[in-house]
Amino acid sequence: MKILGIETSCDETAVSLIENKQILSEKIASQAGIHAAYGGVVPEIASREHLKKLNIMIEEALSEAKLSFEDIGAVAVTARPGLEGSLLVGLTAGRAIASLMNIPLIEVDHVEAHLFAREFNDPGPTPGIGLVISGGHTRLFYIKEWGDYTVLGDTRDDAVGEAFDKVASLLSLPYPGGPSIEKAAVGGDSHRFRFPVSRMKNTYDFSYSGLKTAVLYEIKYRLKREPSETDIRDIAASFQEAAFAPLIKNCLAAAREYSAGWIFLSGGVAANGRLREKFSEALAGEKIRAVFPPRRLCTDNASMVAACGAFHLK
Repeated sequence: MKILGIETSCDETAVSLIENKQILSEKIASQAGIHAAYGGVVPEIASREHLKKLNIMIEEALSEAKLSFEDIGAVAVTARPGLEGSLLVGLTAGRAIASLMNIPLIEVDHVEAHLFAREFNDPGPTPGIGLVISGGHTRLFYIKEWGDYTVLGDTRDDAVGEAFDKVASLLSLPYPGGPSIEKAAVGGDSHRFRFPVSRMKNTYDFSYSGLKTAVLYEIKYRLKREPSETDIRDIAASFQEAAFAPLIKNCLAAAREYSAGWIFLSGGVAANGRLREKFSEALAGEKIRAVFPPRRLCTDNASMVAACGAFHLK
């Protein structure tokens, strides 16, 4: 069955057509350049951009796959969580198509959809550990079976991706912060600044507000000058090390506790090359694998939404 996926939860307008875990067509329009002037996503602007682009992108995706609306067997659309206005644009389009074509509509949870990026890079038989890390989420799952999850840990304050955005702003780096900090950190001394690593006893939860504040104090009060290019490289590199340490520690501990053979990571932060290196280093000698989706499927996309919808429809 061919499934149309629609994703409009934040500032990416995304459309995809999949069949049997194969992507037939995929379209993503990022609004990062529009929101960069504001240092973050402006909800009203985001929803208006979705309105401008979504119908056109659906037509383009169908044309690229050489399909028509009559060929679609179901529609999967992100229903939660996300920006209310943005979600409404996608939901309205999805409901209209499903109603007019008399086909099923599957309303998908955005965070669960990130786990279904695994459809295009299957980690193996369950059980496993899932970690969704993005601008809005830092959530650790025990995946007993697909569709049967236990949330083991969540952020107590800021999501890790949000911390990247805030630190990038402090360093006058472009939005979004994840790619900017990763690029700035290349060649940086990751040991120069000793930023705090959050440690919580008897929990798999995360916290990033303290790390973000520590970077602010370093820049504003300890340097006592505008950061040089070398300072920016070293701060970015040191920040990444501190940000990634709890992710690796909690994932590894959870995998050992639940006898999981793999850890699947998704969400925009999972595209970071240094994070992938650090997981590889941490799991050397372990009987546990770290599995990442292709980088383009880490950030918000409609293929993961369609895959999640296909699973629930089945």
